[in-house]
Amino acid sequence: MYIIVKYVHVISVVLSVSGFFLRGLLMMNDSSLRKARWMRVLPHVNDTVLLVAALTLAAMSGQYPFFADWVTAKVFGVIAYIILGALALREANSRRLRIACWFASLVVFGWIASVALSRQPWGWLAKLA
Repeated sequence: MYIIVKYVHVISVVLSVSGFFLRGLLMMNDSSLRKARWMRVLPHVNDTVLLVAALTLAAMSGQYPFFADWVTAKVFGVIAYIILGALALREANSRRLRIACWFASLVVFGWIASVALSRQPWGWLAKLA
């Protein structure tokens, strides 16, 4: 069962970042497609599946935030990714700031993925120290 939940989680992650990347491109091109109802609803559905899978994996593995340092790092990374993503796609006042937040959120996503793959709280940042 664990492996199935893990695959659901990984597939949801790939869909989530791919959709975010696409919506960022649409934002930069000021496309009307990004305002389509399905483009606004589908990410929330996928992110709900992603969150449920993540919580299920944490419960099944017994690795929780504030007990497993790498899981704590991922949680804080996800919070940063969500904030930057909201700024990139909706909240930032200028197009330039939205693009900067979009790039920054993709960098944060890369770091989150490196933390998940290495199970080390610094991820690829450990190589910079």
